[in-house]
Amino acid sequence: MEEKVEVTEEAEEEEEKAEEIEEAEEEEEVLAEEAEAVEKAEERLAEEEAEEEEILEVEEEKEVEKEEKKEIEEEEIVEEKFYTIPLRRAWISPRKNRAPRAMRILKSFVKKHMKLRTEAVGEEEAERLVVSSEVNEKIWGRGIEKPPRKISVRAVKDKEGVVTIYLAEGD
Repeated sequence: MEEKVEVTEEAEEEEEKAEEIEEAEEEEEVLAEEAEAVEKAEERLAEEEAEEEEILEVEEEKEVEKEEKKEIEEEEIVEEKFYTIPLRRAWISPRKNRAPRAMRILKSFVKKHMKLRTEAVGEEEAERLVVSSEVNEKIWGRGIEKPPRKISVRAVKDKEGVVTIYLAEGD
């Protein structure tokens, strides 16, 4: 009987050792999985940081390009004037002709006040008038039937005699 008790005790001890070994193996597996997860997270963070750095570099390049364009524009400006142009005469027209007429009124006003020549004289070219997309969108923003009653613009004349119309700041 004593032998059976000893055998059972030894068997129990062996079972406990086997369980401990299994638990240790499971813990090692869990730790290995956690380590892999941590490595993956670190890789993702490194990738995100690299992407953020690339984005910042691209933004900085864009800012530098904008500054260079502004410097070039400022160097080439010969004359700059601000006008508030009344477009109320466009409202006399039929509804479907109002926005095109407002554009014609805008162009004629700027030609008159910036002293643009429309015909070529001798060998020289006629001076050009360019309307920026911002101004165009402002006039056409509510459709063909409802242009604004007035618009504030900035007219800039460069060295070649090209007059460009921009929206005045604040509009």
